[in-house]
Amino acid sequence: METENVLIHARFAPNGTVVEISERPTALSPQQWFNYLSDRAGNAYQTLAGGRGVFRLTRTVVDVLKAESTPSAA
Repeated sequence: METENVLIHARFAPNGTVVEISERPTALSPQQWFNYLSDRAGNAYQTLAGGRGVFRLTRTVVDVLKAESTPSAA
C-alpha cells in the first residue's frame, strides 16, 4: 500500500501573517491553521522564496491533524 504525500502550501503577507493555506479546516483562520501545524508538525515545514512555504506530510497525518484541530460537536 502506497502512502500518499501531501504538500500544504502557505502564502504570507509582507507583514508575515498567513493569508492562504491549503487543507485548512473551515473552523480555523489561515493563521490559526498555520500555527497549529507549526506546533505539531513544524519539522515538516520548508520555507520557500516569495513569501511561501510548505508542510510535507502524509495524508494520514493531515487527516489526524485536521480532526484534532476541530472541536467535536457534542
